[in-house]
Amino acid sequence: GNPHAIIEGMIIAAAGTGATRGIIYVRSEYPLAIKHCQIALRQARGMGLLGDSILGAAIRFDVDIVRGAGAFVCGEETALIRSIEGRMGEPRQRPPYPIAKGIFGAPTCINNVETLANVPLIIRNGAGAFAVIGIERNTGTKIFSLVGKIRNTGLVEVPLGTPIKDVVYEIGGGPIGKTRVKAVQTGGPSGGCIPAAQFDLPISYDSLAKVGSIMGSGGMIVMDENTCMVDVAKYFMNFLKDESCGKCLTCRKGTQRMYEILEDITLGKGTLAHLDLLEELALVVKDTTMCGLGQSAPNPVLSTLRYFREEYRRHIVDKRCDAFVCRNLVGAPCQAACPVDTEPWRYVALIEQGQYEQAYRIIRQANPFPAVSARVCDRKCEHRCTLGVGGGESIAVRAMKRFVTDRVDPAVYRPEIRPTRNGRAKKAAIVGAGPAGLAAAHDLSLLGHKVTVFEAEREPGGMLISSLPAYRLPREIVRGEIATLMNKNIAVKCGVVLGRNLTIQGLLGQGFKAIFLAMGAHESWRLDLEGEDVAGIYPSMQFLKAFNLQGEELARGHVGIVGGGNSAVDAARVALRQKNVTQVTLLYRRTRDEMPAYEEEVEAALEEGVTIETLVSPVKIRVRQEEIETAIREGVELETLVSPIRICSREGRLVGIECIRNRLGDLDASGRRRPIPVPGTEFMLPLDTLIVAIGERPQSEPLASMGLEIDRSGRVRVDPKTLATTMEGVFAGGDLVTGPNTVIDAIAAGKKVAHVIDRYLRGEPLAEPPGVKLPSVFIEPASVNEREIEHATRAIPPVLPVKKRRKNFNEIEMPLSEAQARAEARRCLRCDLAFTQDRAAMCASSAVNGEQDV
Repeated sequence: GNPHAIIEGMIIAAAGTGATRGIIYVRSEYPLAIKHCQIALRQARGMGLLGDSILGAAIRFDVDIVRGAGAFVCGEETALIRSIEGRMGEPRQRPPYPIAKGIFGAPTCINNVETLANVPLIIRNGAGAFAVIGIERNTGTKIFSLVGKIRNTGLVEVPLGTPIKDVVYEIGGGPIGKTRVKAVQTGGPSGGCIPAAQFDLPISYDSLAKVGSIMGSGGMIVMDENTCMVDVAKYFMNFLKDESCGKCLTCRKGTQRMYEILEDITLGKGTLAHLDLLEELALVVKDTTMCGLGQSAPNPVLSTLRYFREEYRRHIVDKRCDAFVCRNLVGAPCQAACPVDTEPWRYVALIEQGQYEQAYRIIRQANPFPAVSARVCDRKCEHRCTLGVGGGESIAVRAMKRFVTDRVDPAVYRPEIRPTRNGRAKKAAIVGAGPAGLAAAHDLSLLGHKVTVFEAEREPGGMLISSLPAYRLPREIVRGEIATLMNKNIAVKCGVVLGRNLTIQGLLGQGFKAIFLAMGAHESWRLDLEGEDVAGIYPSMQFLKAFNLQGEELARGHVGIVGGGNSAVDAARVALRQKNVTQVTLLYRRTRDEMPAYEEEVEAALEEGVTIETLVSPVKIRVRQEEIETAIREGVELETLVSPIRICSREGRLVGIECIRNRLGDLDASGRRRPIPVPGTEFMLPLDTLIVAIGERPQSEPLASMGLEIDRSGRVRVDPKTLATTMEGVFAGGDLVTGPNTVIDAIAAGKKVAHVIDRYLRGEPLAEPPGVKLPSVFIEPASVNEREIEHATRAIPPVLPVKKRRKNFNEIEMPLSEAQARAEARRCLRCDLAFTQDRAAMCASSAVNGEQDV
């Protein structure tokens, strides 16, 4: 900073008020600031700017530095005065105000150093010049300490009235990685938390007060989705209760009690009644305390309750901390993140010990599709891995699962079928033999129920067979795992379509006591451009199914793909392998950073020659009859920030599309920047085939006519806790309910609904009481030395060379070697030990296979 600006401002203030002594109050924790102030004061005295006769005039004024002990309450002016006087920092009642009776009883003018630093500017340039900066009633600039989950941190100075979003996204550079910003907290520990939905708010003293925050010390902490707002409130309340001087009963006891309630909520002991009590306590403390600390201390609680109440409810009702912060609600983050509740920490530890069959059993008892998941799971466990969240490289959990499932015979796991009551098994129907339907059928069959699965295609598997390319998920893997799920309680009927061959009412009439609808989302969204139905244009689902189920190669020549998700990248890479294709270009309307497709899939596509064109939008589709006779080269290109805008047809066949380039604007509801067309940037892209992959939706029109409630996107409305529809005995899940989602989420939906249906068939309440699953098995940790830790890096599975991928569907990713897998397992931080290690000694005698139940 510039201490001379502060000193000059103090001299001017002294000249105007007749003061003879100035004091700069600095906390002892800032020795560098103190040193700079001391140097500046010596320089000012040497130049005759301080002392008994300033610049020869009859003005006497000097400045001293007083070091504070660091008490937060001394930010309140009367407490600060007592601290300067050598007494305990404690507020007093006003009046008298400091301007009448301040330090040692003398009239005292107290201002923030930022205010005093602005005085010379106002004197030099005039009040009018200062007032044009900022907004009405809030003129000038404000310095913020911008910190937190953001790319650019540091001190920033902006005019008052600047929207919060400009500070966060333009100056701060937005969030680190693809995690969305959730909120900012302004004003220091007693400031409020402002949600991202309010980031259009202009920064001013008045506007911040309206949304429950303060300007305070000028702190601005950016928080992302990995921040728990309940924990944030607890953190600040812990600080504030300790900093309370204790003079006011409501502040001393109120902040303590608020902290205790917040602590109970984060430990999973909270009740909904606590929320009302917490709010009531916060308002009492705010209204009845004497100083600014007590009056602003409730802000973190009141603002988080106001804007993030659902987060509190999740902690209390569902026993979930979605930010994975509250340890007693999370346990091992990898397990808590897994939709099917697999214990990655456990099988990783077993891999390190060489117990591969036991590792397989742990995987399989939670997941009916272990080998499938080992190839196509979206790895939520890795995204929440403590090692990765802490700045290192996450454990390669999926790769280690692949190592185990490739090595171990599935026969080592033998699930037991529960005997039925009175020897009478009840019948359940499942419509759709994808991962959700098959997972539900498997678990229901083990619970003793008779299950019939109806599938529209010629074989079961759903999207695992029809959509996912064989180079990612070999067909023999899918068919093999489906075969292991079959037992005497499951019957599969293929070629049966709901709405054509059967109805919900018909199934109920056939004696099925419960129905689970799991038909997925197989209908591609259209571009809604004129000419979209001409020859050479295909929805991505039609294109992928034609090849995967019938072996038809629809693509030829130069292929364009519109979209940025996994279906778009899959379509591009499948097209690249078809014999009559010469070039593939993927068009995406945002940049590559915003692409929802898995990063490794995008990388692989680029390696294989896919061209990705970003920030472009098709505006027109041109059509031609003749075919391209020669191939230019094999490859897919990526064009980003482009959008299609028009389709033209000639002689009934595609010849190209007209696109427009985009720029990124403000954030939209998805948390990504909105693409905005740039006039005058239209361009023509010659094409022979166009594949539209901008999203999928369920084909749910027949369901509406059968009495189910459907939303505008074709999704079936269900109770999120039970997956029950509006029809008695009918349940729905997977992509039919969520829209396009991941394989592991579909499996999770199937497992969940199986237990709901079981309770339904038994006449029990459908919703299972929420619980917290903490690690309970102790496995001896590996002994790892510091050198090994320092040099350990994430294991990367070997892949098929690009040259060997051309025009074939051989599996690309290979399994880890045994040495790689065991070395990777040794990198695991073993978060489970925080819950099991202390109790392990008491259970040592019950150790089996290296595991001890605690």
